[in-house]
Amino acid sequence: MIEDILDRDAIAQAEAVAKGEVSATELTQAAIARIEAGEPALNAVTQRFFAEALAQAAADLPAGPFRGVPFLVKDFYCHMAGTPTTGSARLLAQNVIDHDSALMARYRQAGFVTLGKTNVPEMVTMGTTEPVWRGPTRNPWNTGHTPGGSSGGAAAAVAAGYVAVAHANDGAGSIRIPASCCGLFGLKPSRARITLGPDVGEAIGGITAEHVVSRSVRDSAAVLDATAGSLPGDPYVAPEPAESFLSSIATPRTGLRIGVTFDAPDGTKAALECRAAVEQAVETLRGLGHQVEEIALPFDGAAFRAALATFWPMTVTRGLSAIAAARGADPEVLVRELEPFNQHLFALGISRRAVDYLRDLVFFQGMARAMGQFFATQDIWLSPVLPFAPPRLGYFDAAAVGCDTAWSRVLDSFMFTAPANVTGLPSASVPMTVTAEGLPVGIQLTARLNDEATILNLAAQLETANPWVMPGRKF
Repeated sequence: MIEDILDRDAIAQAEAVAKGEVSATELTQAAIARIEAGEPALNAVTQRFFAEALAQAAADLPAGPFRGVPFLVKDFYCHMAGTPTTGSARLLAQNVIDHDSALMARYRQAGFVTLGKTNVPEMVTMGTTEPVWRGPTRNPWNTGHTPGGSSGGAAAAVAAGYVAVAHANDGAGSIRIPASCCGLFGLKPSRARITLGPDVGEAIGGITAEHVVSRSVRDSAAVLDATAGSLPGDPYVAPEPAESFLSSIATPRTGLRIGVTFDAPDGTKAALECRAAVEQAVETLRGLGHQVEEIALPFDGAAFRAALATFWPMTVTRGLSAIAAARGADPEVLVRELEPFNQHLFALGISRRAVDYLRDLVFFQGMARAMGQFFATQDIWLSPVLPFAPPRLGYFDAAAVGCDTAWSRVLDSFMFTAPANVTGLPSASVPMTVTAEGLPVGIQLTARLNDEATILNLAAQLETANPWVMPGRKF
């Protein structure tokens, strides 16, 4: 019975706890047993707080919507008091944080029981999860393939059934890429929907958004209800929604105007299985009464790729420079402790001028203006999430394929997802199909700024019309 409850989504798990079908302690114990059975084969959970979680479950938990539900936190940004935030970088192994982030406090208030932290690529710079220090996370659908990244540990853990929902964040696709690779729903909310406070303002250019990967659309909506909101001092503030995100999926909408693209904005061609997933979505959406037509995006895709290629390396340069300043160290000495790929990004970023950064931001703001006009006549942009199915582990390994090749592959992987980051738009990966090799492929829904409700509503329709499956015990 407890195994059955653990296989339900987070809302259903919370209902089972509330009804007395299972206690929070029993559910926590069952989730711990699953983690212990699945690790280290998947290597998704790199920090474990099992004793603390059991004590939390046995205590008087807050009466939030997810009271007693097991949970995992990504090892980046969402600080958890008394634990290290490492970003899977060995030089941050002792980076113990003395306070909760605002988001972590909201997860606690919602009633989640946090069991540990999940694996990420070093410095969260790519769409796979293969850090040298922590070791690679494997995809539960096929352990020879990547679960995506940078929230790859979170996605692998949810797909494997450790937990129903796990924290994730997204700077260029880091929620949506692993959601697609692992057959999950993954929503990147609008810029400022969830505060990064109190430690971070906009991070770098406002590209990063916090949320979760989940088995169901309704879980994502309900978690967003529990965690959305700003803090004093935030550089941006998203407006309050007209209704709760969970209630926004209650009544299916019809007649939505959906513009579809099959290839990436820069011209990168989508693999046949990714195109097929979008074609299946188009057929399904038309059957649901929506208007779908192929469109062209209103910005220069080649210029976008060029701007992202100069902008993204500065995420490493800024992060490492901040670490060095805190330690009174030279960043050009500390960089030697990073993996070859991040050394390469640091070298690219440190050579950029302030005017280059400002020029990229102005270009991204122009994209946002253009997409604002685009959504005057469209409700949704439909596209692939990735230009390829989940690749084998090692595909992005700079030590094996060379830094330039790895960087080009990483840029390819960002071409569908990163436009929503640089413009601040909400965007989600929705499970759609499985390849002949048994690997999941999602499709991407992107909406106008602050319109998560339309994405959630449409994704819920697809969830009903095209039920999703989990990989089972393939690991």
